[in-house]
Amino acid sequence: MKTITLKSTSKFLAIAACLGLLLQSCSSDDDASDTTVTAPIISNFEYGAGSAHSTDQVGYKGSDLHLEAEITAEASVSSIKLFIHAHDLPLGEGEVNWDFEQVFTDSKYLVMNPTFHEHIDIPANIPAGEYHIELLVTDALGNSTEIDGHIQILNPIILSDVSIDTTVVRDEDFHVEFFINAINRIHNITVDIHSHGLVPVAGETEWHFEQVFSEGYHELTEAEFHKHIDVPVTAPVGEYHMVITVEDEDGNTEKIDTHLDVTL
Repeated sequence: MKTITLKSTSKFLAIAACLGLLLQSCSSDDDASDTTVTAPIISNFEYGAGSAHSTDQVGYKGSDLHLEAEITAEASVSSIKLFIHAHDLPLGEGEVNWDFEQVFTDSKYLVMNPTFHEHIDIPANIPAGEYHIELLVTDALGNSTEIDGHIQILNPIILSDVSIDTTVVRDEDFHVEFFINAINRIHNITVDIHSHGLVPVAGETEWHFEQVFSEGYHELTEAEFHKHIDVPVTAPVGEYHMVITVEDEDGNTEKIDTHLDVTL
């Protein structure tokens, strides 16, 4: 009978153990080589009027826009790009297209899980309307993720529910009414009424009405303007040009441009 000595058994077990460790090491190396870094994840993307860190997806011309997003990245972020643009908004007098693009490479963002937080100035001379926002995050390995949305850019002063008489008998009054929403607070309201080329006849006197209204409106963000304006009995009959100007505390203005017929 053949006998296996303890020494031979120990040698066999040692070899088997080495083979096992080698196989485990190879398996671990294979697992490591199969590991990939996923693209950054953008969550809780919010934006709105910067003055109150609003998230209502509305901004105002001449003000600033608040943007914030949480970024989860397995590799350090290398850049964050922000794009803001509109599609075929009609341009008013003095307005220009706004096509915004900026790359953010601040050190606070070049980490694995940054929070994006910026305030962007909105030009005062752009058309109001819907704008497209895109946020593109790229990591150090070249992986990128994009998120987008839309924002309404509004005038800082909005006049609504306008009701103005277009004719008036002289020596009577006419009615002017409208609602004001001013994000930067109302400074004053000016009413200017004047004629072009009306020549007074006997018993008539040239009429030019101009008055600034501030009491009861100054520094309010919302107000109803409601006035009755007297027309003198001596005002020449004919067509008058009326301009109503609302100015806010930042110097922005919004106008109502209309006409008034004065009759006998």
